[in-house]
Amino acid sequence: MLLLAALITLLYGGVVRQQLALSQLAGYLVGFGFVVLLLGSVLLHELGHALTARRYGIGVRGITLELLGGYTEMDRDAPSPRVDLLVSLAGPAVSLVIGLAAVGATLALPDGTLVNQFAFQLAASNLLVALFNILPGLPLDGGRALRAGVWAVTRDQHLATEVAGWSGRLVAIGTAGLVLLLTWVGLLPSQGFGPVLGLGLVLLVAVTLWQGAGQAIRAARISRRFPLIDLSRLARPVFRVPTGTPLAEAQRRGADAGQPDSTLGVADSSGRLVALVDRTAAAAVPVERRPWVAVDTVAHGLDRVPSLPVGLAGEQVIHAVQTHPGAQYLVTSGEDVVGVLHVADLAQLLEPNRKMTQ
Repeated sequence: MLLLAALITLLYGGVVRQQLALSQLAGYLVGFGFVVLLLGSVLLHELGHALTARRYGIGVRGITLELLGGYTEMDRDAPSPRVDLLVSLAGPAVSLVIGLAAVGATLALPDGTLVNQFAFQLAASNLLVALFNILPGLPLDGGRALRAGVWAVTRDQHLATEVAGWSGRLVAIGTAGLVLLLTWVGLLPSQGFGPVLGLGLVLLVAVTLWQGAGQAIRAARISRRFPLIDLSRLARPVFRVPTGTPLAEAQRRGADAGQPDSTLGVADSSGRLVALVDRTAAAAVPVERRPWVAVDTVAHGLDRVPSLPVGLAGEQVIHAVQTHPGAQYLVTSGEDVVGVLHVADLAQLLEPNRKMTQ
């Protein structure tokens, strides 16, 4: 982002300096001012999404700004296709209003002046953002609008997201293909640093769209499997060993008990579970040293392990894992420990065809 800001400052500053006969420093200051206007426009665009989402009771965790765009992080999906449509179109609507207002300012201000240049560039950038964003493919706002439409017709939000994601991939291919075609036939300049940089930025946008569309498709397939999450079945049993037990002996006891995949737990003198062995830390101990390393040294106290009530629904489990990231979670029923959920097991359930690393 900083590199893009510097390039736009230099390139646009150079253009304005030649057109308005400014000094080199003044031209670069104008270029930097244009970067600030672009970020302000992106912020207002995202605020359109954020304020509309909050209007319908959807919490907003934050807004991330980038020079080529931005995104608003919401704490949950829209509750209905109508709300999804309104939230998705709010951003382009704000950009359209800003662009039209800037067009009016451009026509009203004298030609060849600095403010006229700013107004023109503000109009062009915002109208371009508004028009490009309504293209029907995720992760663009138009893709969310398409998702809302398919959702309303099919009553299947997951299917709608997949459709909008595949449409987003078509938009990405079309964007890259159109720009390359226009450059090839000579309708777009291809000589010089500026045109080459512009072509590179457009191709970067196309790659970003492809990746965003792929993430949307993946998210839809994962969320379709949320109802399969059952903590009582996913939780691995805890095999308890007394505190101070050598790691090799604890692992041998677990294997002899027919529970090689269980989670090793450390119990105090009364038999109460006080810690869980970290599988990664235990695996990192060389085999020849495990008879001399106590399980306590590769264990975490229960106060450091997030807990999940056994009755949580699938979507609630995912929200809890996202809120408190970790490798393992204590599954509880009241004050009783049901077992331990390993995040790798959860990932394997949600994406059974994806290779997992232990």
